[in-house]
Formats: sequence, structure tokens, C-alpha cells
Amino acid sequence: MFRQKIIDYDKSIDEAKIVVIGGGTGLSTILRGLKVFTNNITAIVTVADDGGGSGVLRHDLGMLPPGDIRNCILALADTEPVMEELLQYRFKEGILKNQSFGNLFLAAMDGISENFMEAVKKMSYVLAVKGKVLPVSLDKITLKAKLKNGQIVSGESNIPKAVIDSRSGIDSVFIEPKNAKALYEAVIAIREADIVILGPGSLYTSIIPNILVNEISDELYKTKAVKVYISNIMTQRGETDGYNVSEHINAILNHAGKDIIDYVIVNTGTIDKGLEKRYLEEESLIVNFCEKAINNLNIKIIKGDFVKVKDEHVRHDADKLSSVIMKNFISID
Repeated sequence: MFRQKIIDYDKSIDEAKIVVIGGGTGLSTILRGLKVFTNNITAIVTVADDGGGSGVLRHDLGMLPPGDIRNCILALADTEPVMEELLQYRFKEGILKNQSFGNLFLAAMDGISENFMEAVKKMSYVLAVKGKVLPVSLDKITLKAKLKNGQIVSGESNIPKAVIDSRSGIDSVFIEPKNAKALYEAVIAIREADIVILGPGSLYTSIIPNILVNEISDELYKTKAVKVYISNIMTQRGETDGYNVSEHINAILNHAGKDIIDYVIVNTGTIDKGLEKRYLEEESLIVNFCEKAINNLNIKIIKGDFVKVKDEHVRHDADKLSSVIMKNFISID
């Protein structure tokens, strides 16, 4: 049986509590759209990232990776464009080459704080964040993958490369330590939520790492919230090659060990032939879906054209996506 709209709980837009779980650009995209409607948003962000500037700071300073947290803070911040440009600025030369100023800002906050969560709260306060940004855990988590050929790959940034090099897909992913403790505030946010949204974002490296934290998957199963998965628009080379929507869903359910999805939002939009050809050259395709296969999972489908092309890259249209979420689960005109 599918849950009804949140309006049945007799809550207004501002009262309804929305939790979004994930990482990467997908998470920050949906946050930018949702904050137009409400400030009552909590982002729960993966801390398994070990690549790029985040990986450097994680290794050098022993801190949790700041990149995804930074992007979510900026997505929910009420800042001037110049401030956002400053915090997203990447150094072009020297020992700081490719490092983001926002990452360094958060690293400095971490240095003057009791722990990483306190640093996130301070940065959120300085930037007048609407809502909350929470790391899924304060433990130093390493993401590992078992490939279908039996190979074990350590490190989030190494997984797609290993898949491509070995031509063997991902069988499963797991975290170390396996008993990583969820941030208490993240657990409470899910418990008290009216809507919990998974994605959009990289399936194995942004979404699933969060539900591998046992308290998170347990709370997702127990919560009375409506649980919504936003499927990716394009497959991701080295991660979801050839996957359709139901294969994305099954990967989540298999790793969670239980049913934690009520609805899936799928894209029905298309991209022009030129862009499609360029993506095909990179071995990336539009994610297709079979309604029967999804319905057999007892999951309800919400369809829409959510394609937005920016800088020759396919992204979700944050405004359309957020509008569909609010119209389907909260009463708005």
C-alpha cells in the first residue's frame, strides 16, 4: 500500500520536514530547488569521498572530506553571488592547485572547532544556511567495492577506474569500519521526517554509502516518512553501465537489506542527437525504465521531463524536480 500525500498529515509547506540523502552534484542540485519552497530541509551527506581536493585534505589533515558538505552548504546558503564564487574558486597554480577555497574555509573551521560537525554548523551560520547540512557520520569511512570478478577495490575514487580497467561491474560495495556510527542528528532527522529523498547522484559512491551505515538503513525502514528515490538521468561509466531504473532500485534495496523506497521519480525527457552522441562516446546512455518491473517492486512511479543541459552536461532541472516533489507530496497551488 502506498502512502498518501503529506497534506493528509495536515501540515503546511513550512511545517513538512524534508530530508535529502546523498552526495555529489546531484544532492546540491535538488537542495537548490527545494529551498525555494521551504527552509525545513536537512541534507545528510556521505563522507566516503577520497578523491580530488577533498581527498588531499582528508589525507593531509586527517579531517572528513569537505567537498560534498561544502557544496550542500552553498546550495542552501543565503549568500551574495560573489561570496559563492569565492568559496567555489579553485586555485590554478602552486601547491594549492585544484584546491577549492571553500574546502580550505571548512578545514580552517574544523581546526578551530571541537569536531567536524561543529565546524559544519559554524560555516552554516556564517553563510546563513536555510536548513541543516549533516555528515552521515563523524567516523572516517573508507568505501570498498567487490567487483563481479571477485576483485576488492579500496577507496571511492578508485572504484570506477577499476571497473573500467578490469571490465568487470560492481557486485557490491561496503564500508570500513563496518560498524560506523551514524551522526545522532541524522538519525533523528530521518525519524521525524515527512519526506525522505534519496538522490539524485552516483549510485554506488554517493547514495549507497549512506545506507551502509546501519543506523541509517534501520531508521529509513522504520520511519513513517514517504520515501522517494530520484533516479539518475544518465548511466555513469564505471558505476552503472547499462543500468535501467529498476536495476538502480534493486542495488539500493539489496544493500539496505530491506524495503526503503515507496516512490521513484523517473525522467521521460530526451536530449538532442549531438549531445546523445557525445555521451555515447563516453559510454553513457539515458537511463530507461520498465513500469512493470518497478511496479513488481511495489514502488509507485512519478514521471516527468527533468532534463537540463548546462555546459554540455545533462543535469536534473532543479526547479521542475522540486515542483513535482512538492505537488505530489505537499499541497501547493
